[in-house]
Amino acid sequence: MLGAEVKNISSVFPNTSVFTTKNDTSITIDETQNRLPAIITDAKLLMSEVIISDFNRDTLEVAFLLSKIFELLMEADQIGGQDLRHGGMSLEDKEEFDRFNRTFTDLYTHKLLTVQNINAPVMAEKIWVDITEGIEIEMGETKFTVIEDRDGHIPLVRTKQVDQFIDYFKTKGRKQFQIWLDRYAKYQDLILPILADHEMPEELMYLAMIESGLNPKAYSKANASGMWQFIYSTGKTYGLNRDWYKDERRDPVKATHAACKYLKDLYKEFDNWYLALAAYNCGSGRVARASKLHQTYDFWQMHSLPRETRNYIPYFLSAAIIARSPSEYGFKVPKNIKPYKYDIITLEKSSDIAVLARVAGVKPKLLREYNPELRQSATPAEGKYDLKIPVGVKQKFLTAWKAIPEEERFAPQFIVHRVRYGESLWTISKKYNVSIHDLAAVNKIRNRNKVRVGQKLNVPLKGGNAWATANKGGPRGYSKKIYRVKRGDTLGQIAETFGTRASKIRRWNNMKYGSHLIHAGQKLVIWVK
Repeated sequence: MLGAEVKNISSVFPNTSVFTTKNDTSITIDETQNRLPAIITDAKLLMSEVIISDFNRDTLEVAFLLSKIFELLMEADQIGGQDLRHGGMSLEDKEEFDRFNRTFTDLYTHKLLTVQNINAPVMAEKIWVDITEGIEIEMGETKFTVIEDRDGHIPLVRTKQVDQFIDYFKTKGRKQFQIWLDRYAKYQDLILPILADHEMPEELMYLAMIESGLNPKAYSKANASGMWQFIYSTGKTYGLNRDWYKDERRDPVKATHAACKYLKDLYKEFDNWYLALAAYNCGSGRVARASKLHQTYDFWQMHSLPRETRNYIPYFLSAAIIARSPSEYGFKVPKNIKPYKYDIITLEKSSDIAVLARVAGVKPKLLREYNPELRQSATPAEGKYDLKIPVGVKQKFLTAWKAIPEEERFAPQFIVHRVRYGESLWTISKKYNVSIHDLAAVNKIRNRNKVRVGQKLNVPLKGGNAWATANKGGPRGYSKKIYRVKRGDTLGQIAETFGTRASKIRRWNNMKYGSHLIHAGQKLVIWVK
């Protein structure tokens, strides 16, 4: 059983209140004018599940729960992004959001034992936190050695601080940096031509490396997403849309084009690549104020910039210097890395990922890797969608696709529910076992009090069945138990009670990794040794 120090979440993380009562108040929805309080409440509940799953070394469940928390934080950013940054929302909401952000950041960067075993979307940021905590940049009369300075390229120089970052990557950060080098080999044939088309320096690919580890599904505590770490508002400004089905910040192609446009605008403003990159990190306003304060365009003289930004350029330079000649620094030159190349199939209607994967002859997981922008288990319902599939299977796909009956190609995405007297978004979400946030997002509902009797709501359906059934024998040496969920139960607590893992309970009960809620009275199949 969990020790007292793990069971009492509030004692471990005093700024977080979860499991407040035994009568579901920990997940009761506050139907206020904005959805931020409810989002934070759900995120806290998920964070407590993360702690339990991490204690049980349930790596798969931890990865899933972290992903769900970041999804909620990004939704909070989407709902009130401008308000959060400009103080338009209530002071209490802002303080609560900031408090949770600090607690959650401390959790996943310092306290989770399983994170090191995850190809996690947070790993690039974790390394950034680890590496910068012990390094203080000394601005002023900086001495540097020029490594490379060519027209049309970003100058590469070595300073005392750059050398400190290089030493970190060669020692403590070696394993993760080798993964970044492998990803560089995977994506270079995709990204470098896009940079060339925009007439941008090829060194900018190293910017994506330090921002996300070249992981298209990376998240950050600032609610930034994708390989280039766009926040919602900036992504939208440069043409990256986010809706129920997709988040184009995760699309390596579209996000790279958007990053080129954004960086081009920053370079036009400062006419200096170091300042443009600093602005990419902390915003052009801060860099402009620092330049005015110090009366200089020399990045190395701007000691009033935030510490994170003062570390950012040496961090970028260290990655660029190592990546241009890895063997010189003891790294393996990536070989036999399969490049990210694909063919495109244009779909006229929405289709289930499981069906598409079966037709293509690949696993659903691989198809998702080729289309990381997809947020659901199906392609978008409105308009055409260009599905990326591995090179070499297009003809096989088209032949098999034509052989499938029309009604089997496209999965139904919604059912229509007419609101009855006494119902709310919360009761409807429980009835259909969907997230209340998803239900509100699909129907574009900002104020939950506006749900009225007779209103028609589109209820999103789960996608195809990704797991084997629970009733075909089960693991050898195990017996099947049926557990009826009690009020206040969570998957993590149930798993702890039966000495198993939450990820296994999901698999045994065909619960897709798309919803984290269980409800009182629900029957779960659990295999006990």
